[in-house]
Amino acid sequence: MRQPPRNSLDGKVTVITGGTRGIGLALAEATAGLGSDVAILDIMEPQVDINKLQKRMYRKRDVWKMHFQQQQKNLGTSTTAGLALDKPFLEYGWEESRRILDINVTARQMMEQGSGGSMVMIASMAGHCAIPSQRVSIYGASKAAIKLLGRSLGVEMAPHNIRVNTISPGYIATEIPGELTGLEEIVNRVSPLGRIGQLEDLTVAVAYLLSEGASYTTGADIAVNGGLQMVVSDKVIKLHNAFPE
Repeated sequence: MRQPPRNSLDGKVTVITGGTRGIGLALAEATAGLGSDVAILDIMEPQVDINKLQKRMYRKRDVWKMHFQQQQKNLGTSTTAGLALDKPFLEYGWEESRRILDINVTARQMMEQGSGGSMVMIASMAGHCAIPSQRVSIYGASKAAIKLLGRSLGVEMAPHNIRVNTISPGYIATEIPGELTGLEEIVNRVSPLGRIGQLEDLTVAVAYLLSEGASYTTGADIAVNGGLQMVVSDKVIKLHNAFPE
């Protein structure tokens, strides 16, 4: 019998948190297109018709309250739920800080299932470097924690045949960065690759890590940010100066 290609997700179940919009929705569409069944967990209402996904299940739930007990074989997860508030560190209240950490770190728990799988957590360029133009220090701290959590779980879960990796996006053309006027033009100017990221740049990276093609990859972080993290000492200052206070 012909074996499916190693980047195929046929026969797998992909659980995506924060999957009703933006990056999460794009990942749901991409993994479904590669043959995976898709379960979307989110507390937000879908912005599009989820029923257009051929292989999908949607539940409106907080991610830590959801016990996914169906289709436990060949499970993969991608965690995209995230929260960022644009304000200086000293203006954060305790509840705001705790909420960000709860959503971006505490909620990421691997489901118990017995046949191995792959977990991809979405970190951020903000977990690599300071971004003073957007004043997201707590968000950046939570994303740096995700990177370390991915490395630690990559070791801890390896005996269970569960791979854990992270991806650190930069500026991606979704509805969230679109709220910043002129962002794409600025990123096109300061990014080493000369353009803002597209959703497909992320989805192909996540699909790779979920697939058997990445069966020997765990504890890794893939920076999908056009190389901005490599030139942050120079470029982030230019990016900061481009935004008025």
